[in-house]
Amino acid sequence: MPKTHYELIILGGGPAGLTAGLYAARARLDHLLIEKGATGGQVLNTHWVDNYPGFPDGISGYDLMEKMAAQAARFEMNSIIREVVRVELPEHGPKIIGLDDGSRLTCDSLIICSGARANSCGAPGETKLLGKGVSYCGTCDGPFFRGLHVVVVGGGNTAAQEADHLTKFAEKVTLIHRRDSLRATKVVQEKALANPKIGFIWNSRVSAIFGDKEVEAVEVTGNDGAVSRLAAQGVFVFIGITPNNAGLPLDRLKADENGFIPVDVESCTCVPGVMAAGDICAKETRQIINACGDAAVAVLSAERYLMNLERTP
Repeated sequence: MPKTHYELIILGGGPAGLTAGLYAARARLDHLLIEKGATGGQVLNTHWVDNYPGFPDGISGYDLMEKMAAQAARFEMNSIIREVVRVELPEHGPKIIGLDDGSRLTCDSLIICSGARANSCGAPGETKLLGKGVSYCGTCDGPFFRGLHVVVVGGGNTAAQEADHLTKFAEKVTLIHRRDSLRATKVVQEKALANPKIGFIWNSRVSAIFGDKEVEAVEVTGNDGAVSRLAAQGVFVFIGITPNNAGLPLDRLKADENGFIPVDVESCTCVPGVMAAGDICAKETRQIINACGDAAVAVLSAERYLMNLERTP
């Protein structure tokens, strides 16, 4: 009879999930990692990672995830490819995981590493040139654009802050926003507006991104219908992110207004025995390295929870 109950189930196979899987396997926990697609998550689409420790010459996102997966496999991480369609967290008893094939698993502890996805501006060429000039992370990719002209799409805090950050590398940054003013907080607005290396195009959107092997230009369409072309070597899109939280009991987890899950410093949610790690968490900083750190802490918290559970009469 197939196994249906585990001490620990991990949802997601990106950097956080693979780190949790590694730690769980090394701790010899009775565990299972569930990933709905290719192990590695969104980092598989990251052309180059230059800020992950231990790789002085940088490494492609694909190769980094392949190494993480291989390391976890060396310790016999247990994993399956399935989509989770429902998670139930009863007040008492095991957590319940419903899968897309109609089967059901249960576990004593759960780590949610389902991640989040950057919102796309939907412009033709955006997907084709992802990692070839199109980016969703200025901290990750800014250094690749030294002395070049880049475009930032968005008008909130992240867009304004990242535009300011990108001026450390780019020769010029043009921020394109669909409204006539920034939505960022006053102090963030003031800093961006005062930066001489940032230009602004208001009441407009990026309607196409051009380039063969890399970004060469963008098409800008105004709210009045006017269309123009702007030469640029990079496009950074900052119009929000969406958590991968389908099937999760958001009320029970006290998710915030955007659907992200609050955790404490030990990666614990408000539900005993349930931890969360990586981009699904309600936090400001979302980087590969802190997703991995979250996950390591989450497994240690799960171990403590399981030990206490065993002692409970």
